[in-house]
Parts: sequence; structure tokens; C-alpha cells
Amino acid sequence: MPQSLSSVVLHVVFSTKDRVPNLSPEVQPLLHAYMSEVARGQKCYCYRVGGVADHVHITVGLARTISVADLVQEVKAASSKWVKGRAPGLREFAWQAGYGAFSITHQDLGALLSYIDGQHEHHKRKSFKEEYLELLAEHGIEYDEKYLWD
Repeated sequence: MPQSLSSVVLHVVFSTKDRVPNLSPEVQPLLHAYMSEVARGQKCYCYRVGGVADHVHITVGLARTISVADLVQEVKAASSKWVKGRAPGLREFAWQAGYGAFSITHQDLGALLSYIDGQHEHHKRKSFKEEYLELLAEHGIEYDEKYLWD
């Protein structure tokens, strides 16, 4: 076959370091737009970026030329630098060291985008820790909780 084609859609989730809720409602939409541009700059199709004060969700069509780890590293590094430049109070901003990346089907894409759009309502009832542990369980990912949080 002379052409390489792929369709890999991911749901990527990561929090602020120590889940500090320092992403204000004013910063969030600007940050999400910036993160989307960073993903597009890596030739990935960004379906959605959303979240709340202490974490983000990204739905992205992964380009066939980049690994998940490289994409997440680029998005986190660029957005961290962007956040630090937004205000004096954010100069110490950092993302958690790790992340979760979950494959999704095209059939589930609409539901995931709605889920991300509803994050503010969702987190009136559930913490990031609860949400993240549920995602790990849904995707059958084994973990040692002592290494999950930083």
C-alpha cells in the first residue's frame, strides 16, 4: 500500500499540579483555545478542549506522525508557558507530571464532546479524582494509586 492512513481518536486528561484550582473562568476559554492550536500545530485534529479550574480534557485525532507522549508533552509544555505569562499570580503554574490517554470510537465521539462541554455542571457533583478513577476503571487500566497523584 503506497499510502499510510490512520484514524486514532483520543481523550486526554490531566490536572494542574496537586490539583490546585488556579485556572479561572476567565483564563479557561483562552487556554483551551491555545491548547487546541498547539495540537493543530502538531498536525492533529482537535475536536475539543475543555475542563474546569483544576484539569483539562482534550479530544484529538492523533496525526500518524506523532506519538501520544510527544503530543501531550508538547501541549503541556507550551500551555504551561502560556499560563505562566498570563498573570503574576500564575508564574508558579504547573501541570501534573502524568496524564491519562484513552482511545475512543467515532460512535462515542458525540457523547464525549457533550461530556467535555458539561464539565462545569459535572464537577458540581464529582471531584477530579473521582472522575479520573472512573475513567481508568471504564478503560480497564490497572494502577497503583500511590503513583497517580502529584
